[in-house]
Amino acid sequence: MQVISCNPRLFSLINRSTQHFNLRPFSSSSSSSAYSSQSRGGLPRFFSETLPTTKGGVVRVKGDEFWHMNKVLRLGIDDRVELFNGKGGLVEGRIESIDRSGVDFEAVENPKLVSPPTTQWHVFAAFSTLKGGRADWLVEKCTELGASSVTPLLTVRSQSISENRADRLQRVVLAAAKHVIYYDAAFFLHCQRLHEMILKPPIAVGELLPVVANSRLAFLAAAEATPVFNALSSLNKEPNGIIIIGPEGDFTEEEMNSLREAGAIAVGLGPHRLRVETATMALLSTVMLWSDCQEFASN
Repeated sequence: MQVISCNPRLFSLINRSTQHFNLRPFSSSSSSSAYSSQSRGGLPRFFSETLPTTKGGVVRVKGDEFWHMNKVLRLGIDDRVELFNGKGGLVEGRIESIDRSGVDFEAVENPKLVSPPTTQWHVFAAFSTLKGGRADWLVEKCTELGASSVTPLLTVRSQSISENRADRLQRVVLAAAKHVIYYDAAFFLHCQRLHEMILKPPIAVGELLPVVANSRLAFLAAAEATPVFNALSSLNKEPNGIIIIGPEGDFTEEEMNSLREAGAIAVGLGPHRLRVETATMALLSTVMLWSDCQEFASN
């Protein structure tokens, strides 16, 4: 049986770490505590590119968000909801009026601005060949976990992704940011993410190499590599980091060598061979928790 040696301090920090959500007034604060100040499980939340600038301000909500608000949740005049703009802005308000084309939303408080996490994690995963909704699931969970961006990675064994599929995945991102993880007896538990995750155009491995070379935190999921906790124990937090997941069948030896030579740190995710989406979740969850622990320890 393989035993993975992990840093006891890391697990101690994980056990000590707690989330306290305490939204701040609208400002440009960059602290991670502002990011963790999102409310949990509260009012229905909807996306709007434009938010009221002050208490009493009114904006129009139309399109898909109006349909979901009015036809799915059956909300009416004076019902309380929240609007977010995908850039950290959040405002609570009420439905002032409804007509056939949309609703008028009135802010009942000044908007708040929540800063993003201190480490921005960018995912490069070769998932274009995944079938049966597995790519949707990967993108959805990256959104929920807090990835800053997801980029489809084109490799010898994962060579293309259709434009229609990319459009569908963009809709998945928005749905995951604002709506249901699951529901029980009509109670909706929201992801409550306030910063949009960017779904970037596909790139080839060769185009990724300069990105890896310029990143101080670049992790490459690889079989039989140093366990990821061991690799993290000797590193410090950085403003940006990337994780790289290969396709079904893995990278070719040439691709793997080029990524390592560019500076990617090969890390192991345990003794078992994982699917693309499973490996992505395992590595992303690990580095997100590690970043959180680093922030917790420094405060």
